[in-house]
Formats: sequence, structure tokens, C-alpha cells
Amino acid sequence: MSFPLLTATAALPAVGAIATAAVPAARRSAAKWLALLVSLATLALAVTVLVRFDPDGDRYQLTESRSWIADFGVRYELGVDGIGVALIALTALLIPFIILAGWHDADPLETKSSRWRPTQGFFALILAVEAMVIISFEATDVFLFYIFFEAMLIPMYFLIGGFGDRAHAGSDEKASAQRSYAAVKFLLYNLVGGLIMLAAVIGLYVVAGNFSLQEIAEARANGTLDMATSTERWLFLGFFFAFAVKAPLWPLHTWLPNAMGEATAPVAVLITAVVDKVGTFAMLRFCLGLFPEASKWATPVIVVLALISIVYGALLAVGQRDIKRLVAYASISHFGFIILGIFAMTSQGQSGATLYMVNHGISTAALMLVAGFLISRRGSRLIADYGGVQKVAPVLAGTFLIGGLATLSLPGLAPFVSEFLVLVGAFARYPVAGIIATFGIVLAALYTLVLYQRTMTGPVKPEVSAMPDLRVRELVVVAPLIALLIGLGVYPKPLTELVNPAVKHTMSDVQQKDPKPDVEAAK
Repeated sequence: MSFPLLTATAALPAVGAIATAAVPAARRSAAKWLALLVSLATLALAVTVLVRFDPDGDRYQLTESRSWIADFGVRYELGVDGIGVALIALTALLIPFIILAGWHDADPLETKSSRWRPTQGFFALILAVEAMVIISFEATDVFLFYIFFEAMLIPMYFLIGGFGDRAHAGSDEKASAQRSYAAVKFLLYNLVGGLIMLAAVIGLYVVAGNFSLQEIAEARANGTLDMATSTERWLFLGFFFAFAVKAPLWPLHTWLPNAMGEATAPVAVLITAVVDKVGTFAMLRFCLGLFPEASKWATPVIVVLALISIVYGALLAVGQRDIKRLVAYASISHFGFIILGIFAMTSQGQSGATLYMVNHGISTAALMLVAGFLISRRGSRLIADYGGVQKVAPVLAGTFLIGGLATLSLPGLAPFVSEFLVLVGAFARYPVAGIIATFGIVLAALYTLVLYQRTMTGPVKPEVSAMPDLRVRELVVVAPLIALLIGLGVYPKPLTELVNPAVKHTMSDVQQKDPKPDVEAAK
């Protein structure tokens, strides 16, 4: 039997989480270093998965399959396609930076003996989330995917509610109440989506007799699985609702600004750059793969919802006074682009959506982590409390600018390629939708440049006059992300070659071909 590489990639951070939580209370520094080493070892395994994956090979590779709950047809089945490999690599890449950026976020404000070890718990929870996200990208058994899709809510709940942002105005009681509200709202929204999905998962088993994604696809292809149209549509809606909450898609998005605003900056990155990608990934793998006809039936409505997310999120970002909530609303707009690309049902749109998942993760991590360093120095999230930072901390301001320019998809930076492909794919099948989505780019330029102008330029405010520039640890976090944004912006070919074959399989699932250009109309 070959080495179970996919299992190891998910199991290592899970074991690391247990080991980190078990570190004695007096050894907080050891817990941090252990978590960092485990995350780096996981990254090494993810790189091995990336190297061993052949984009021109079978659709699902490095597969593992074992009987689990035989009486109910549940199997421990893992396999990755190009999209899954890219997102596993993104997750494993970001976690070490998240740990480094949050190095002091869980340190106690005062030394006191306690049975509860917050520092160890903070880093253990991050590793637990990493393990659950990775196995979600690997699972090809629907029930196995569902378990970890829901289980990741538990550590995220504690990360938001128990380790919130310390840059609060007002009393500790008020800050604690706001964190609790954000954590409960996050949990309730996602639990409701998950319960609706559970009903759909049970319904799928009743119809198909098993939970294997590959077996269901084969049964559909050879005609042995005949799913009634109404049944397929109801099951699709059950799955899509859960994924739309996780993504998040308007009007199911309202938990995200609260969660990102109240969480620490590294946890905010974990939410939007890692966890939320499970929702958009699952739309491609499960919604389009299991319910192709229902996906096409629902496409017009989903495209409209995606357009609302793009414009609505960008408009609210323009009006924000809180730096972290601005990034949250910008992410809602960006997820609208991703979902528009998925349901444009073109190869350009779906390739762009997949690239967008990766590039948005990197750009949002860069911007939010630098914003976190800025906020920790000043002790405030309010834009109005800053001014002239670039004169006292030029490196901080410069990296903040590059992260912001990536967010508005400046040509030469990685998100430009993905946003361009999404718009090309949308224009090809839905020209009006493409035009409306373009308006989101204009608004992105507005909220990004206004944010930079108000915080970094102008007279130096007395409160920031002594602000230190980025330290070595912070540069180690930010510099690789900036390099990736530039590298993938100039040369995205390795990433496109990885995901394009998987996109072709998805297009085949829904039996769609790219529209031919109307040459006569263009004359």
C-alpha cells in the first residue's frame, strides 16, 4: 500500500493541535514554536502533493478509499483534482504566516495562574481549523465532507469569541459582548446552512444509495441513476444554501463583517482567506458535479445574487469607518466575482474563479495582516484615527499600498488575472452581467485609494508620530505574500496549467461549451 499522503497532510495539523494544547501552561513560547513547526511540516507535505499531482492525469489523484460506516454506504474516500491541490497549497501556505502574525495575540494581558491556557489554545485551534479545511478539499465522499464542513465551525467559534481583537473603544465588558455576538452569529448562520445541507445529504443517499462522488458521477453517466428533475433541484438548493452562507453570498453575508471585525487580524485572514474558500470550492465540486441540470436551472438567479454581492459589498466598503470591516465588505464583493465566474458556465469564468480563490487569499492576507500590524500599534480600528503614517513608517505604508492595489486588481498583480478571466467568461455568456460587474472594479479603486489616502498620507497625527516601522517578524510575514502577488501577477501560467484540466472536467459535468464569439455582430 502506498503512503497515504492526503491523510498525512490533514492528520499532521490535527495531531499538532493536540500536542500544542497539551504544552504546559508555563511554556507558552514552546507552544508557539511547536505550532509553527507543525504548520511548516504541513506545508512541506502540501508541496509534495503539488509536485506529485499530474494536471494531465486522472481527474482525482492520490486517492485513498477505505470502508468506514459500511451499513450506510459511508466510505473514507479522498482524492484531489487541480482545484483541490491549489487550495490545499494556499491553506498550507497561509497558516505559518497566520501563526507568525498572531505570535503575541493570545498572550495574557497580565501574568496569573490559570488552568485555562489561552496561548496554547489559540494556536491549537488554528491548527485544528487547518486540518479540517484540508480534509474538506480532499474528501470525495459527501458524508465525510459534510462532517468536517460542519466541524470546523467549533474551533472558529472559539477563535472569534475567545480571542477577539483588543483594539476596542469602550469597556472590556462591551468588547466581550461584541465578540460573543459576532461568534454566535457566525455559528448560527453556518449551523442553519449546515442543517439544511444535512437534509439534502440524506436525500442524496436515498436517491443514489451511496455518498461517493465518483460512483454517483459514474451512475449518472451510464444511466443507472435517474434523478427526477424536482428532486435534483431541491437537493441542489440544500447544498447551495450551505455553501452560499459559507462563501458568503448576499443576502446570507451579514455574519462576515461582525466576525472579521471582532476577530484578531490573523483570525480574520483565517476566516476569509481559508475557511470561506470551502464554500466556493464546494459549489464547483458538489453543486455542479452532483446536480448539473439543477445548476443550470438556478444559474440566472445566482448570477443576479453574485452581481448584488459585487456592487453591494463594494458600496458598503466605500462608506466604512472601520479598517477591518472595510476589508470584510471588500471580500463580500470579491466572493461575488468568484461565484459569478463559477456560474457563468464558461471555462474562462471557472478558471478565473479558481484563480480568484487563490489570489484573493494571498491579497487579503497581505492587506489584513499589515492592517493588523497598524492597528496593534495605534490601538484603534477607526480610519479617522490615522494620518501621515507613510512619513513615520514607510515600509508599513508601502506594503499596505501593495496589498490594497492587489485588492483593486491592479494589472501586474495576481488578482488582475483572475478578475479579468471572470469578466471575460461572464461577458461571453451574460454581457449585461459582465458590464454590471465591471462597476465593482471602479468602486474597488475608490475604497482602496481612499483608505490609503486617509490613513497613510497627509499631516502626521500626534498619535502616530512615534509609530515604529515593520519589525523583522512582521517583514517575514509580509514579504513572501508581496512576492507571490507580484510573481503570480507577472507569470500565472503554473497556476492556470494546474487548474484548467479540472475546469474542463467541471464543464463536462454540466455539459456546457464556451459560446462562440459573434464575429458578425462585432463588425
